[in-house]
Amino acid sequence: MDVPFWLWLAVLGLILAMLAVDLVAHRRAHVIGVREAAAWSAVWVLLGVGFGAWVWWTHGAEFGQQYYAGYLIEKSLAVDNVFVWAILFTFFAVPREYQHRVLFYGVLGALVLRGAFIAGGAALIESFGWVLYLFAAFLLVTGFRMLRQRDEHVDPSRSRTLRLFRRFVPMTDAYHGQRFLVRRDGVLLATPLLAVLVLVEVTDVVFAVDSIPAIFAVTDEPFLVFTANAFAILGLRAMYFLLADLVHRFVYLKVGLALVLVWVGVKMLLKIDVYYIPTTVSLGVIATILGISVWASLRATRGQGRHAVEAPADPPFRVATEEELAAVEPLWRRRGSRRDTPEPTRTP
Repeated sequence: MDVPFWLWLAVLGLILAMLAVDLVAHRRAHVIGVREAAAWSAVWVLLGVGFGAWVWWTHGAEFGQQYYAGYLIEKSLAVDNVFVWAILFTFFAVPREYQHRVLFYGVLGALVLRGAFIAGGAALIESFGWVLYLFAAFLLVTGFRMLRQRDEHVDPSRSRTLRLFRRFVPMTDAYHGQRFLVRRDGVLLATPLLAVLVLVEVTDVVFAVDSIPAIFAVTDEPFLVFTANAFAILGLRAMYFLLADLVHRFVYLKVGLALVLVWVGVKMLLKIDVYYIPTTVSLGVIATILGISVWASLRATRGQGRHAVEAPADPPFRVATEEELAAVEPLWRRRGSRRDTPEPTRTP
């Protein structure tokens, strides 16, 4: 697949433009309802599917199918990521009106990190073909481990990342609006919102370790790997607000995701020296596994309505009081503007 440099720039420009539109649309903190989340989810899905149609039309059916297979893998694995976010936000009692800000910068960081992972993975495969065996083995092990641990959930109270963050970064124990940093008594402090953002980024790195090798199993084209990742990730914020209160209903989703990882691991192993499974077959298998797991989940939990993840009785963080908000100083000071700087003594 011959991708000119200008096309990379055009795609990056489109992504940045859509991020700017999203940032402007949500510049004021507010609780995002189901209707708004559904509308934005439709926009992001149409954008991702539309880009795949363009790839199909300009570069042929094979590359179009490879893009859609990668997009479907990334989108499905991202659902599990969304559920982890719901647990994190609930445990740390992040006010709903501030959650979009965390996710916006979390997704922005995820795009940068995944771009670096994809570039590194493509370079490794180009230089050392045997790396594909490691990728395939990793996917198989991860898939079987996910099957065994399908009923286990992340426990934020045992987060090593949070312990390290609190050890090395001075921080408050209260949310100060949408601020990540505040200054109090001349000291620059992180807010819990920054700590949660770090946890979101670390969580995405963990998921990227699974998803990047998985998408390389269906396409070797770095352009398709990156764009499928990017367009799947761009809709994660809206997907979170749409599905966060339905976590309890997707009881068989992890089983489906585990089977998808096992399938792409087997496909990668066969692809190396034995047999190349057509992309059409691979796309059909992935869609069937995910469709059955979602259908079985909704059928098993029919009649259950929306409800948030159960919150702890004593969350580790709280919302700042009016007095604490009033005590916040300007974040960045100009030289010589410190309040404690003594005034010059006048000579009579």
